[in-house]
Amino acid sequence: MAEYTAQQLLDIVNTVHVAEGNARVRQITQRIVTDLFRTIEELDVTPDEFWAGVGWLTRLGASGQTGLITAGLGFDRLIDIRMDEADERAQRAAGTPRAIEGPLFVAGAPLSEREVRLDEGEEPPRGEVVVMEGRVLDTDGQPVAGALVDVWHANELGRYSHFDPDQAPYHLRRKIRTGADGSYRFRSFIPPGYAIPPGSPTAELFDALGRHGNRPAHIHFLVVAEGLRTLTTQVNIPGDSFLDDDFAFATRDGLVVTLEPGTPAAGYESLGISAPFTRVRFDFVLQKALSADEQRPEARMDRVAAA
Repeated sequence: MAEYTAQQLLDIVNTVHVAEGNARVRQITQRIVTDLFRTIEELDVTPDEFWAGVGWLTRLGASGQTGLITAGLGFDRLIDIRMDEADERAQRAAGTPRAIEGPLFVAGAPLSEREVRLDEGEEPPRGEVVVMEGRVLDTDGQPVAGALVDVWHANELGRYSHFDPDQAPYHLRRKIRTGADGSYRFRSFIPPGYAIPPGSPTAELFDALGRHGNRPAHIHFLVVAEGLRTLTTQVNIPGDSFLDDDFAFATRDGLVVTLEPGTPAAGYESLGISAPFTRVRFDFVLQKALSADEQRPEARMDRVAAA
């Protein structure tokens, strides 16, 4: 038996081990545990408050919403800020701004050559018909043929296929291979903004914090090309009331697109368009990869699973 002071207990937790383990994991865990010990002591956290927090973490894990919490508390954007700062220090050409991936990417979307309908099978179309088109370029302005553009967005109710049982697999999710001139285009509709699920563990926390859980309308992208740095980003639709107050802090200069309503249908018949529609033009500019790791095709969470 042994009696400890709080400091003695912390020292033992942070130093005792019976195997080498992973030094980096020990370093990070020591910092987190130390900060939590200090928080409990300095804020006089009660047993009821502590166990309420443990219960909330248990519900959070069971709900699959950890990716919402990391975004809503700013961690996802912090990682991007640090990557941007590293690029600035290295004087790397910036390219298209990166933006958070979010927790709802699904690998394996059907592949199309140069163009595709995300809203395939929806007649009449839901919402305002939009075609987004452009090119994938490198930072020298050269087109990138054969780049793969993964695109995904929410339906008219703010829900994503795979996570919503009412939607078909890969609904509003596609992968597009760019043409010889680096071009891509897809037809869909302008998605709405949406809020975190009411009554969920994420909503519980944000209610307690007095914060809203709304995201502005956006479309996600993962762009991959040989020799270039994989880009995770998203574009925002102008005019959304939460454009400058995003729950996930993901809105960025250079990622708010311009809408071109009333674009004539001529030349877009292959996408099933026969009447004027709204066009969005956007080029993705990818940095040169400095290592094989930078051009890995996995999304952020898939990288960890593949390691």
